Amino acid sequence: MISKTQIDKRLQKKRNASIVETIQLAKKNDLLDLAKKLSAPSSQYVKINLDKLNEIKGDKILVVGKILGQGDINRKISISALGFSEQALEKLKKAGCDVKTIKQEIELNKKLQGVEIL
Repeated sequence: MISKTQIDKRLQKKRNASIVETIQLAKKNDLLDLAKKLSAPSSQYVKINLDKLNEIKGDKILVVGKILGQGDINRKISISALGFSEQALEKLKKAGCDVKTIKQEIELNKKLQGVEIL
């Protein structure tokens, strides 16, 4: 477990304003595991392709990283991530998926109930 103080120290190194806001929102809502992943170096962020997303059982998924467009998705899911490639965004919208940023997801679902974090 990581403390809020340690997250604050990591936060000082972040330069992307939207990631800083997302980390602060996660910390405020006591989502410390998510804040820890977000405050980690960006080299530790996940990059996941659509074909891998298609294999995940849950229908509410949060990815601490970027969604890439390789493969196809053939079911409707609710997906939140830090970023989406243009191709992935196009394919997700075509499949009828609900696409949001992590910040939007936290604002709608404060405790992230039923959301699988990758």
